[in-house]
Amino acid sequence: MKIEVLTDVEAVARQAAAIIAREAQEAVAARGRFCMAVSGGRTPWMMLRVLSGQDMPWDKVHVMQVDERVAPAGHPDRNLTHLRESLLTYVPLPMDHIHAMPVEDSDLEAAAVRYGTSLLKLAGAPPVLDLVHLGLGTDGHTASLVPGDPVLNVTEVDVALTGIYQGRRRMTLTYPILNRSRRILWLVTGADKVGMLSRLRAADASIPAGRVRQDQALVLADRAAVGEKA
Repeated sequence: MKIEVLTDVEAVARQAAAIIAREAQEAVAARGRFCMAVSGGRTPWMMLRVLSGQDMPWDKVHVMQVDERVAPAGHPDRNLTHLRESLLTYVPLPMDHIHAMPVEDSDLEAAAVRYGTSLLKLAGAPPVLDLVHLGLGTDGHTASLVPGDPVLNVTEVDVALTGIYQGRRRMTLTYPILNRSRRILWLVTGADKVGMLSRLRAADASIPAGRVRQDQALVLADRAAVGEKA
């Protein structure tokens, strides 16, 4: 695992956008498309706003979700709501290249299976995503792979449902597809992440984030997250 320490949150967002743009150009040149999955969070939304100004082959970009809360359309708890506000209203991304997790369905188990099938059609069998963006929770979770949830033990499917976490059930990508990704881009910001970032870098398997492969991983952290003072 490589790490780059940047001055602040804004610098992390700018560097992340630049990396994604470069990875997109390389993926399109090599395979004709760029498939990325994004997580939620304040820094990622900043990253996506910056990305809207980058030189991206938008007609060949496909955007998936790493995870999503089970909540109504347009609800502020939904990652998709912020994804649309931060990126989709600013770039010419074809509507059918936005692959939202179907968390509004009445049959969530079937919906998770259907999302897994869409990944197969888009990214091969088994699906291999070009880039997955992940965040790190203060409890060591990433995606919606949260401590103590049975979803941590899912190995046979790429999309699964969690129990209730912070008031919401969630749909999430699982370890198998995360660990097949060509590139994993971690964004870790804030002084409250110092302890967990250290454990992530040590591949501490006792926290969910520590079970994500590290050989293709890059961490962009601000100075606060590594314990440095401004």
